[in-house]
Amino acid sequence: MSAGDSRTVAARALAPVISGQGSLSALDAQLAASALPERDRGFVKALCFGVCRAHPRLDALAARLLRQPFKRRDADVQALLLIGLYQLLHMRVPPHAAVSETAGAARALGKAWATRVLNGCLRRFQRESVALQAQVDRDPPVALWHPAWLLRELRDAWPVEWRTLCEANNEAGPMTLRVNRRRGSRGDYLKRLDEAGIAATPCRFSPDGIQLESPCDINQLPGFQTGDVSVQDESAQLCAELLTPALEGSAGKRVLDACSAPGGKTAHLLERFDLDLTALDIDPARLARVGATLERLGLNARLHAADAGDRADNAEWDGQTFDAILLDAPCSGTGVIRRHPDIKLLRRYSDIAELAALQARLLDNLWTRLAPGGTLLYATCSVLPAENADQIAAFLARTPNAVAETPSDLEWGRPAGAGRQLLTQPGGHDGFFYARLRKGNAA
Repeated sequence: MSAGDSRTVAARALAPVISGQGSLSALDAQLAASALPERDRGFVKALCFGVCRAHPRLDALAARLLRQPFKRRDADVQALLLIGLYQLLHMRVPPHAAVSETAGAARALGKAWATRVLNGCLRRFQRESVALQAQVDRDPPVALWHPAWLLRELRDAWPVEWRTLCEANNEAGPMTLRVNRRRGSRGDYLKRLDEAGIAATPCRFSPDGIQLESPCDINQLPGFQTGDVSVQDESAQLCAELLTPALEGSAGKRVLDACSAPGGKTAHLLERFDLDLTALDIDPARLARVGATLERLGLNARLHAADAGDRADNAEWDGQTFDAILLDAPCSGTGVIRRHPDIKLLRRYSDIAELAALQARLLDNLWTRLAPGGTLLYATCSVLPAENADQIAAFLARTPNAVAETPSDLEWGRPAGAGRQLLTQPGGHDGFFYARLRKGNAA
């Protein structure tokens, strides 16, 4: 299979993302179904993730190169142009191959007419690269690789840190592991990694976390298939730390993970504590991933496909109250853009208000399922106050028996209203927000 076929597969994967009709979530499945050899699949992923990561700038350059935009039905050709530009700017592909193989890939799409157009655009970019980049970089959203609405929100929310946030969003995130305490200690697993020739260091904030010096295939990780370790960012691992006061002590406490897929936090809680845990998710397919995760780790929970924000569904899956509830709420994902760079193309400013309304509905409904004296931990992988500090402030204002109990002496993050905000760190943890709430006895 030729190198051009790799670019064709990448263009087909990117076309629905560029046109706002799909995401990269199915990329692994698409690669598995393709005839590409294993060595070429990493190249395709690098192209797809790289184009999405740099899309605001690549798209601005493409607009300068084209006499007129491609028609909507030719989003795959647009993708090829962006793929060519990304290779010339950010990859060690020989320039002649980046141009000729990318232009030639249009034939495999059944659009031979585009070969000449792509070849002309990419060769012109080679000649005029410095001038064209200087022109588009006059626009800050383009220069910083962020959609204008998101750049504005970051600057308003974090007037000191916004530029560092953008830089972190534009890098690939590190690969971080979570050691399964039921199968061994972090120290022992670090020794196993060293014996396997995999360089790693312990995470600073999570006692179960290990950060790899370089990402690797999960099948290279000692004991991965037998459940000794999982892949999970350090920020997400802090959930178990915040819930420890509510869960330690007696076994069998009733816990609800309300939006559980893909199951990383569910599994971490079960690794750390002996719980009677119920895992919900509104999407049965995503809930199946929770089941697969727990099976690999040798853990058990009750799984139910249900809407945690719909009171009419409550009795369908469990009519009792819980000692603790984890609400890892649906959010904008602005704290994990570097891991899901298609967010830059798919998310819109109008989504934030809609997500905030959904989060409020989930909070209000789940609060009725929490036992008096119980703990609810609210979490998002967002860095936007509307989904985080502002959301919790509004909930506390309308809920008399809700008491904020987020610790103020934590080593990580920063105070954010009644919660704690972690900002995405270059080479470190993802962006995350947590707020721990206790249910008092007042009505």
